[in-house]
Amino acid sequence: MDILITHGGLARTRSFHVSPATLVTTVIALLLALMMLSGVIYHMVLLKAVHAGWPIVADIAGLVVPGDTGQRDRFLRENLDAMAQKVGEMQAKVVRLEAMGERIAGLAGIKPEEIRAAEAADATARPSTERLPVARGGAGGPYLPVEPAQDKPSLAHLNELVDTLDTQAGRSGDVFTLIESRLLERRLELMMVPSAPPVLGPVGSGFGFRIDPFTSRPALHTGLDFPGPVGTPIRSAAAGVVLSAEPAGPYGQMIEIDHGNGLVTRYAHTSRMMVRPGELVRRGQTVAQVGNTGRSTGAHLHFEVLLNGVPQNPARFLARGESLSPKADRNEAKAGAVTGSSRAR
Repeated sequence: MDILITHGGLARTRSFHVSPATLVTTVIALLLALMMLSGVIYHMVLLKAVHAGWPIVADIAGLVVPGDTGQRDRFLRENLDAMAQKVGEMQAKVVRLEAMGERIAGLAGIKPEEIRAAEAADATARPSTERLPVARGGAGGPYLPVEPAQDKPSLAHLNELVDTLDTQAGRSGDVFTLIESRLLERRLELMMVPSAPPVLGPVGSGFGFRIDPFTSRPALHTGLDFPGPVGTPIRSAAAGVVLSAEPAGPYGQMIEIDHGNGLVTRYAHTSRMMVRPGELVRRGQTVAQVGNTGRSTGAHLHFEVLLNGVPQNPARFLARGESLSPKADRNEAKAGAVTGSSRAR
């Protein structure tokens, strides 16, 4: 095949000879280029229109690629169903967590009014958010996050539920933070309550009336006796400040420790005192050693607990320990206290 190219009146005519093989190769190359261009247009325009939801173009493209659209919708629906199930499980866990938080708050001494105040503040801060009802007390049963009017959950509905869960989780976190603070305060308060035994071992004479070992007559014993060999360590029943460490008549060598809130402990008949007045002592710290000084028939520790100067039964403190609060128990202690103070026997 010959191709002639002419230009103008004086220009030389040019001729090209094209073989059949070259012509076929050129046609094939053009067809391949058109196919590649069509593929680019398909991916960049049609699929983009389907995924982005372009008007008119998306409808036309949907006719071209109906299988891809149906597969995409089926995939999204399956994922929404799985998300709805997970959100339902999360909702049930949050409800149980809130119920448990209310019970623990009661044990920590937090009043329901404080929790309701926190919920009211949260509702005021987010007035536009629709909230699901919060269960009070026990809760259970299946959770269906889909509204009755809907056959399948929507993405907007799931987002709303996730926002609700986030709000409930934040409120539960605040409640547990308050509980932790109260429990810490209570723990610090209990460290000042004489609930740790000063001497490990059995108790001899208890608190109350007994036959006096010297006079053989009934008399009030105002503490607990812990018999033991001379030199046995005596430990502070609670943290506090040493009021005195000196001989005290019938008590012999005696240590008094102030624990605050009107609570004072006495450690009598010691053979050696290892603290001085004004010294800070911690719970369980060795403050003296068992002895046989003062009005005593043998080596032992005479241990007393006084509330506002009135002798109390130390066994009640040692037995209740962690559950005793001197502020809450003060009226009960006064009502059951013996009027006046007697020296150890």
